[in-house]
Amino acid sequence: MTQAGQVGIQQGIVFGTGGGRDLLCDIYTPPRAANAPAVLLLYGGGWRMGERSRMRDHGIALARRGFVAVASDYRLTPESPWPAQIHDVKAAIRWMRASASELRLDPARIALEGHSAGAHLALLAAGTNGLAAFEGDGGTAGVATDVAAVVAVYPPVRFHMGTERVSGSTPANALMGERATSEAARAAGPIEYVSPSFPPTLLLHGSADKVVPPTATLRMYDALSRAGAPVEMKMYANLPHGFARLPSMLGLVQDEIANFLERHIVDPGRIQREVDQLMEEMAATRTAAAR
Repeated sequence: MTQAGQVGIQQGIVFGTGGGRDLLCDIYTPPRAANAPAVLLLYGGGWRMGERSRMRDHGIALARRGFVAVASDYRLTPESPWPAQIHDVKAAIRWMRASASELRLDPARIALEGHSAGAHLALLAAGTNGLAAFEGDGGTAGVATDVAAVVAVYPPVRFHMGTERVSGSTPANALMGERATSEAARAAGPIEYVSPSFPPTLLLHGSADKVVPPTATLRMYDALSRAGAPVEMKMYANLPHGFARLPSMLGLVQDEIANFLERHIVDPGRIQREVDQLMEEMAATRTAAAR
């Protein structure tokens, strides 16, 4: 195990199998972790490129805030066609939950954080707990894949075929290549699985994104809001796709994510307690002014 400050880092740990090979992850552990909240980190790259090391800065930042962070592999489309990618994400969730004791994490407080293609996978995993078509058989069979919260940074949320584009959609062939069909494209969209039980969700996007349209996040936010699911959105003015990697934005994005997770899975009652206290103080002020 290596160290980054007080954060423990384990690299190249096997969490499952896919396409006849081992799937690996890197683990970022806070000092004195015990029954800690956890986050599975999913990198971007258009489903065709990328690697888990892209999430190192986010893993270290989360571990410093008390989270066990796991950055995992998933097979890319040149190696294995869709839906291998979501199968691997589900395998990682199962492994984290089954390995909770060794990883010193709370199996009831596992969240997902994904960027771009990884954000699509995070939202899809969050909305499809137990759905056989997306569970796969990459390891740790029989373990649940529900999650406590999800963070999606510039996420694709729906797909279109050819010129049949709808608001907030991404070309299906970016994910499925020539194997794309209208039915498969629709089924791959996280927006199709919105329900009142969807876990608390944070959506981050830049208004100048030319890769994934900002309307993707707007449509996902609208759908979750209408369903009554807890959802928050941050639209950053004039920022392009990939802005979360900018040196001036990285720390801000990490703070936004950590704050959201702290409010929703670390201490969900904190805000309500603060609101109650504020209401009491305001009532006391009004009473005093009326005298």
